[in-house]
Amino acid sequence: MQAGVVYATLAFVWWGLFPLYFRIVTTVPAPEILAHRVLWCLLFLIALLTARRQWGWLRPVLRQPKVLAAFAASALLIGANWLAYIWAVMHGHVLEASLGYFITPLVNVLLGMTLLHERLRRAQWIALAIAACGVLWLTVEAGRPPWIALSLGATFGGYGLMRKIAALGALEGLTLETMLLAPLAIAALSLAAISGHASFPAADVLTNVWMIALGPITAVPLLLFAAGARRLSMATLGIVQYLGPSIQVVIGIWVFGEPFPMARFIGFACIWIALIVYSLDGWRVSRRAAVAPAV
Repeated sequence: MQAGVVYATLAFVWWGLFPLYFRIVTTVPAPEILAHRVLWCLLFLIALLTARRQWGWLRPVLRQPKVLAAFAASALLIGANWLAYIWAVMHGHVLEASLGYFITPLVNVLLGMTLLHERLRRAQWIALAIAACGVLWLTVEAGRPPWIALSLGATFGGYGLMRKIAALGALEGLTLETMLLAPLAIAALSLAAISGHASFPAADVLTNVWMIALGPITAVPLLLFAAGARRLSMATLGIVQYLGPSIQVVIGIWVFGEPFPMARFIGFACIWIALIVYSLDGWRVSRRAAVAPAV
């Protein structure tokens, strides 16, 4: 349990600090960063799986078209999520990006209801209603829907749903996803090179180092998260996961100086209240399930 808290905390703190990293490489376009992220992550995972002699899963998976199709869908979702997040951070929308990850648990509930036909408890309905009020308020306040937050919440929520029913573990699944995305990444980098706009290799050595580091920077927190998730209850994990977007809010306001007026705070406050209702309900259900066997 204690080790699980440490692993999960490290993963979400790592993800929370991502805006600092992507602001370092602002000279590189977001699609090119995404392509490098996919390829360097794939190389890192190949090295890791080779060191662990953990390739026995690949051949059976390649013979299952349905599994490949499911992972192709999850690969496209996580690729779209990465691209939207990178673009948001590089264009000064860290706060709206953080909102996307705040609403992801509620998106998961909504997807479970609509796609898996799960029945919602009263507290979950209340949480969704409060969150909807928050999104509506932010839409009115900004004069447009918070598209970045909604796209991040929808893609990451959809990705979580696909991985929930996936046939592979975190390490193998991420490897397969990056394998499926690799042809698109290679094509994007090839087009950039042909047009003369490629940013890698750069004249600045540090930029090259940052680009190569995208591999472990992407893979390591996911592995920490997987290790933590195996040791923690969903209720505990659900509370720890708010560390990431909370850190992003702090970075957006205090490091990047993004405006956070009272009108915007009200919208965020609605989301936070919805998450408190959702988390308390999850904790209550988890406690009841833990007590039932003992009784």
